[in-house]
Amino acid sequence: MLRPLLPALLGALLLAAPASAALPFEFGAFPSGPLDGITDVPGVRVGQLTKIEGSAIRTGATAVLPNEDPWDEKVAAAFVAVNGNGEMTGTHWIDEAGYLEEPIVLTDTLDVGRAADGVVSWQIAHHPEIGRSDDVPLPVVAECDDQLLNDIQARAVSAEDVVHLLDSAQPGTFARGSVGAGTGMRAFDFKGGIGSASRVLPASLGGYTVGVLVNDNTGSTREQLTIVGVPVGERLKDVDRTTFPHSTSMRGRMASGSIVVVIATDAPLEARQLHALALRAALGMGRTGLTSDIGSGDLFIAFSTTRVYHHTGHFDVSAPAGAVLEDDDRLDALYRATAEATQAAIYDALFEATTMTGNRGVTVHALPKARVLEMLRAAGAIR
Repeated sequence: MLRPLLPALLGALLLAAPASAALPFEFGAFPSGPLDGITDVPGVRVGQLTKIEGSAIRTGATAVLPNEDPWDEKVAAAFVAVNGNGEMTGTHWIDEAGYLEEPIVLTDTLDVGRAADGVVSWQIAHHPEIGRSDDVPLPVVAECDDQLLNDIQARAVSAEDVVHLLDSAQPGTFARGSVGAGTGMRAFDFKGGIGSASRVLPASLGGYTVGVLVNDNTGSTREQLTIVGVPVGERLKDVDRTTFPHSTSMRGRMASGSIVVVIATDAPLEARQLHALALRAALGMGRTGLTSDIGSGDLFIAFSTTRVYHHTGHFDVSAPAGAVLEDDDRLDALYRATAEATQAAIYDALFEATTMTGNRGVTVHALPKARVLEMLRAAGAIR
């Protein structure tokens, strides 16, 4: 029966928002890919579920798939927690096995269980032998706390929503900013959310692509924000601060915020190397002014789309064919590209997000983009 699903579907915009343009300026040592997003890595798919209902629901979910069927085409992967006041489920097995066999779903803190239930349902629908004659999945679901703009107690993301989300995931362009899991997020006291970027190595270094997607809910103060070396946060410290019509406590996790970083590459890397690659995302964070507060959940996952463990039936998994990349110059270039793409993805989240009023009348303002671009041009920081 469709009737029970209608309220959820009416409030859910599955890839309905227009696809966003790339970051409106260039910087760094490496060029971006044509989409300047994680889907520049061949095979990667992204889906967005945005739920805006009434005056209080401002939430959603974002899915990243390394390929069309990660259960049968498992990919080498690694997880890193820079600061662990947050959750990404399923990571113990990723650390143990060295591969990822599920979609990655991002959502709000109190909908982690519902999202995981949706992932299981989606996997069983595609592989009915799961849990009977085959192994069982351990869903990979990461959260950020959106309670400032969202009535998080409502737990508005359902398992059915996540099934539809995963079915909708596609390669190519996708919406960014105040969408999906980023709908209710706030960063540097500006509106935050989903950001993405990519970097492409030159042919002499293998021509590999690194793509990054972030859900930016970082609670660092306005004054910390630095964009390509320009202290724009300090210059905007009194501009469009978050407004609180009623008494609202900004303490603990809500004050500290979180960031989830998903890194994809087509370079043939194994788990050990992907762990090192994921660590470099923290260097990209640092360039934006982030310091990873005590209450912050800063969680990273990296995977290689070309280091594949084929699921051959039941509990059998074949070892990947082909050699891993061991050239130091190329690995160093991938590290630099990861830091750059993470930095750019955080900026992208800020530039794509829009002002939002949500739960209890709280308003979080968007970054004043035109003013910031003027600052960057005046400083000669962008091209």
